[in-house]
Amino acid sequence: MAEKELKKPAPPRHIAIIMDGNGRWAKKRGLPRTAGHSAGGEAFRRTANYCRTLGVEYLTVYAFSTENWKRSEEEVSGIMRLLTKYLQEALRDMEKNHVRFRFFGDLSRLNPKLRKLCLDAQSRSDEYHEVQVNFCLNYGGRDEIIRGIQAYVRDVQAGKADVNALTETGFSAYLDSAGIPDPELVIRPSGEMRISNFLPWQTVYSEFVFMDVLWPDFSPEDLDKAIEEYHRRNRRFGGA
Repeated sequence: MAEKELKKPAPPRHIAIIMDGNGRWAKKRGLPRTAGHSAGGEAFRRTANYCRTLGVEYLTVYAFSTENWKRSEEEVSGIMRLLTKYLQEALRDMEKNHVRFRFFGDLSRLNPKLRKLCLDAQSRSDEYHEVQVNFCLNYGGRDEIIRGIQAYVRDVQAGKADVNALTETGFSAYLDSAGIPDPELVIRPSGEMRISNFLPWQTVYSEFVFMDVLWPDFSPEDLDKAIEEYHRRNRRFGGA
């Protein structure tokens, strides 16, 4: 087969993923939910590494939502321990992987150790530009918009912003995703078909691909399928 036929089309510049199905994956195997989250962490590693290989510039993942605090104390504690472990390993391997980290969400509710790890990862990786991973941690789309409005109102009150000159682009600068292009592709494994308060402002023209695979089983082949589906779409952005 000719080399031209073998070459895959370029991936979207920015891919966002709702990492869903960890608990169901564990339940199917008679395991505690924390085992599902651990397996989900490995799926994230696979996916992030594969995105680097493909040349994806931005990967945004839904790690923990503002609604996830409703889960049992045991499960929440297990998730936080796994996040802490991953960030410790990421800081250790940062120079080798050249991954830039950014965090969306209200970090003030996290325990001090995890919050410090987030801020350290963000600060120490700022020089890297090969690929950027955005973790949505204690994140909710409506909460993000409210926090953005509050910040904008403070600037108006301080005379730093003109309420009559506000534009969509100007307001985007007050969001957690300031300076980052909107995701072209949003993937949700697990068979669910909703966005669950994930990036409502940023995904108004994203292409959504819903897949039946549970997140811990998500593979590079699944990502390829989602990207192939994305390339089959006709993106008109409201045009005819």
